[in-house]
Formats: sequence, structure tokens, C-alpha cells
Amino acid sequence: MIRWLAWGAVAVLGFLAVATAAGWLVTDGPLGRRVATGPASLELGGSFRLTDHRGRTLTDRDFRGQPIAIFFGFTACPDVCPTTLADMTAFMEELGPDADRLHWLFVTVDPERDTPEQLANYLTLFDPRIVGLTGKPAEIADAAKAWRVSYRRVPLDGGGYTMDHSASVFLMDARGRFAGTIDYKESAEVALEKLRMLLAARGT
Repeated sequence: MIRWLAWGAVAVLGFLAVATAAGWLVTDGPLGRRVATGPASLELGGSFRLTDHRGRTLTDRDFRGQPIAIFFGFTACPDVCPTTLADMTAFMEELGPDADRLHWLFVTVDPERDTPEQLANYLTLFDPRIVGLTGKPAEIADAAKAWRVSYRRVPLDGGGYTMDHSASVFLMDARGRFAGTIDYKESAEVALEKLRMLLAARGT
């Protein structure tokens, strides 16, 4: 029994080492921990009902028929979120007119502070085609669960808080199937190739 437990521990540590090296997912909390999301064969995505940064109630049905690039973060994020949204903006510019063939979504994991108005102000810094989504805490939790996104509130010294959260952009094809991720700080060349492959896939 001890031998099997030892081998199990080695296997887990080996998997985490590979995941960390691959940079599949990073978090934005103070510890900077890295956690693996897993391979692209995962079944991710699902139905949701949220409010966009213009105050409109939207569901997953409003985004059907086109591929989706969806990112979970928050507006008070110090580094990962603005970097990722800036990258998305750069990808859209590089793709040119093809960028209009994707839905670009930013879902907050901090609905307490990220009202539609706050999202609208924040998104003026990035491409206007990015749609910000917020909602009640339970609605955000349901959406995050559908994409297996982890997040948690982390208190800060002296008061206030930040959010520890997943940091990958999830790619969904036009049929709503998981097609892969763009990982945090992945090279622009690789990310653009993934987006072009997503657009070229059958049914898009």
C-alpha cells in the first residue's frame, strides 16, 4: 500500500510539473500559483444568463453560430486581465475583418465591484468588440463552473481584496464545442494560429 501511495504521489507531482511548465493556466492571486487546466478534449462551456456592459440581458443563445474567445477576470486585476485584454485587442487588429467572425467575451469573477457601468468604463481601454459580462454571484458561479474556471476572493493586508482566478482564454467553435485555449503570455504567433484554425474549422 505504501509503495502504491508513493507512486501515486510521484505521478501527481510529475503531472503538476508538466502543467506548470506548459503554462496552461496561471492565477492572479498573491501567491502566483500555477494550476493545469487539462487537455483540449475536456467538455467545457454551457448555458448562461448574464448582463453585458450595456445593461442587456444575454444568454449563450445570443452567441451561437460563431466561434467564441472567452476570458474570465475582473477590472481591478493588476496584471493578468489588462494584459490578456490588450492581447485580445492586438489579435483582433491582426486578424482584420476576420475578427468580426468571432465573439470576444470578458466575464467578471468579481460581480460585487464589476457592475455594467464599471465594465463599460474599463472596456473603453480595449477594442469595442469585446463584450463585458456580469451578473449575480450565483450566475457568475454557474458560468465559471461550465468552463471549469476557478476563482476565489483573497483578502489584502490593510483591507480590500483581490481575486485569484484562472487565466486562460477559452476557445469555442461555432457549435459551442471546446476547441482549446490561449494561455497566459503565449506567443502571439501561436495564439493567432489557433484563432485562424478556429475560424477555418468546418461550420464557422
